[in-house]
Amino acid sequence: MARNLTIAVLQARAAADPAANLAHALAQIEQAAAAGAKLVVTGELFRTPYFCQREDHARFALAESIPGPTTEALAAAARRLKVVVVASLFERRAAGVYHNTAVVLDADGALLGRYRKMHIPDDPLYLEKFYFTPGDLGFQVFPTQVGAVGVLVCWDQWFPEAARLTALAGAEILCYPTAIGWHPAEKAEWGARQLDAWMTMQRAHAIANGVFVAVPNRVGLERDPGFAPGEPGADGIEFWGNSFIAAPSGQLLAHAGAEREQVLLATCDLEQIEQTRQHWPFLRDRRVDAYQNLTRRLAD
Repeated sequence: MARNLTIAVLQARAAADPAANLAHALAQIEQAAAAGAKLVVTGELFRTPYFCQREDHARFALAESIPGPTTEALAAAARRLKVVVVASLFERRAAGVYHNTAVVLDADGALLGRYRKMHIPDDPLYLEKFYFTPGDLGFQVFPTQVGAVGVLVCWDQWFPEAARLTALAGAEILCYPTAIGWHPAEKAEWGARQLDAWMTMQRAHAIANGVFVAVPNRVGLERDPGFAPGEPGADGIEFWGNSFIAAPSGQLLAHAGAEREQVLLATCDLEQIEQTRQHWPFLRDRRVDAYQNLTRRLAD
């Protein structure tokens, strides 16, 4: 018998006001639920513009505790609409200790737990190591009312080890809240191949592990007001959207565009996981006796 689950990923722009962004996300969750979604995933750090383009100590004030006001608002929506919500937040854990954290709220509003982003990037305009302590909760699976949900965040999506360990823990769906885009000056030369690599990598996680993958990304050009005109970085980041949901075969079940906001939905038959793994038995044929060097930086 089919185990159909409708998943929604929220592709959105970010306004300057965190309260407005939360209200917008709640409206998108409502829209998703009205369309039949039972699992809804926000983009990365959806409450704010992407503040990691510069190092600025004042921006630590954007963080909040978990549980906190945002999780309470999301939990109320999850409970009222009877949907599971995966949401990405800036967590204040303690003075001087902050995380890039995703929470999982069950369809009754219960906070099932949190995942703290494990891989923290440090690239031009993605200065996350300044803001975020690396995650210390490991790779987890959350037993929600609609299925076993694994959560990873943005930069984690480039690491096959993260997807594999989450799948081995029992995940049926890998959710990747994301905030990724082009440097405008590089887009003409590098943009198409960057986007293609990003989608290919995550579709490969679906194939290699026999799971569904749900990826919400933000859209819009965000310029950090802290840069002076003409200063390197002043042209900002053009977030490339292209949110998608992929099947265990890697097939794109739904795919958003690059510019507009969208509540993207796909109905997924979770029984396809069993069927796909029977025909592509990658987990069966793993040589776990030969992978010891994976725990080393290099094999030499």
